[in-house]
Amino acid sequence: MSVALMFQGTGSDVGKSLVVAGLARALTRRGLRVAPFKPQNMSNNAAVTADGAEIGRAQALQARAARLAPTADMNPVLLKPQGAAGAQVVLRGKIIGSARARDYQQWKAGLMSAVLESYERLRASCDIVLVEGAGSAAEINLRANDIANMGFARRVDVPVVLVGDIDRGGVIAQLVGCKAVLDPEDEALIRGFIVNKFRGDPSLFDEGMRFIAERTGWRPLGLAPFFADAARLPAEDAFGLRAGASGGEGGLTIAAPLLPNIANFDDLDPLRAEPGVRFILVRPGEPLPAEARLVILPGSKATIADLSAFREAGWHIDLAAHIRRGGRVFGICGGYQMMGRRIADPQGLEGPPGAVEGLGLLDMETVFETEKVLKQVRGATIADNIPFYGYEMHAGRTEGPDCARPLLRFEDGRRDGAASVDGRCAGVYVHGFFADDALRAAFLRDHGARASDLSYEQSIEATLDGLAEHFERHLDVDALLELAR
Repeated sequence: MSVALMFQGTGSDVGKSLVVAGLARALTRRGLRVAPFKPQNMSNNAAVTADGAEIGRAQALQARAARLAPTADMNPVLLKPQGAAGAQVVLRGKIIGSARARDYQQWKAGLMSAVLESYERLRASCDIVLVEGAGSAAEINLRANDIANMGFARRVDVPVVLVGDIDRGGVIAQLVGCKAVLDPEDEALIRGFIVNKFRGDPSLFDEGMRFIAERTGWRPLGLAPFFADAARLPAEDAFGLRAGASGGEGGLTIAAPLLPNIANFDDLDPLRAEPGVRFILVRPGEPLPAEARLVILPGSKATIADLSAFREAGWHIDLAAHIRRGGRVFGICGGYQMMGRRIADPQGLEGPPGAVEGLGLLDMETVFETEKVLKQVRGATIADNIPFYGYEMHAGRTEGPDCARPLLRFEDGRRDGAASVDGRCAGVYVHGFFADDALRAAFLRDHGARASDLSYEQSIEATLDGLAEHFERHLDVDALLELAR
């Protein structure tokens, strides 16, 4: 019979997702069949499964750590913030509607049965389920009908380990404070705690670990140092994104605006990892850098709202100057849609029905439709026949004269993308294709950069192995297995 253990946090971004990913790889290396599970996630960084469902990117990474193909059961409820429209509610990989935060509280009770069904299917398929909570365990204002944290834990009687983040300061108060505010029956499920992201001499926090254990009665399960290589792994949400320059110091500077509703931003990770690329994420209030030879417009969960924010930041003026200097622009999904002459939302999927003027970089128009394309894809580039893989995740239909110059050809014969007559402005709907080493190398050469010998997928695998070894050294993994039931 399989067992389970749940990891909840004192807050968002304390490292729950990485703890689950690292332990999934560590336990898999020990010979166990491991499955990750997050009852409810809120993220615009999603992945597409082989059967066309979307789940949180973090659960896809955790599945990879466990050497499994991701499935919708690993993240049965996904909330995708959508600006003024609230959030899309995705159940078992398919959109079932949109709701504002207050309205969603009434949805939760009806979603619990689907969450439990997914959980039981996973338990039947593995030796141990590693469950990840969402946000903070101490959000008592959201406790009614909770499906993400203690509500789920109580329902299935799963032991909980609480993760605190010392890097942000106040970790003693974080952990002891959770003990103080939790309902006694909820608190009784917590069996131990982990202090994550420590920097410096660990002996300096020995007294802190003892104090937390004495005040809470919970078992100390490890003080985990900050794992710097975590930056190489896809981030769960934009909260973890850091504006500014990153990557190499090579001759090609690429800039991308940090849009308010940026989505599937791990598209950019392989480029940021290239030693020959200086990649700059630009925050609102800062200009697009004049030294950039390429501007990438990333994906968006609220294209029209982000297009408005793009103009409010003055980036449309910077972009026009960039093009006059001979610079190039590449759009992905929502960013690709923004590059056209017009975006229409006749059904009000993102807000009030209507249409807006696009940036006019490509001669094409986009119309939002209710049917969403969710598909893993393979194919080849049209210009030089380089194979690629990736996924589609969009609700728009884009047509126009520049679409007669597509960039990609799928195995099923479909084409994707568009390019301007001079080729300096282009875009595609496909996500994830920069992870392909051959395609990325060709893309960089086309933009005047020297290709490196970076093997991006191998670097992800090596980082997951390193994360597993990190937690094997600094957490009591044997004790964690003893707590699972």
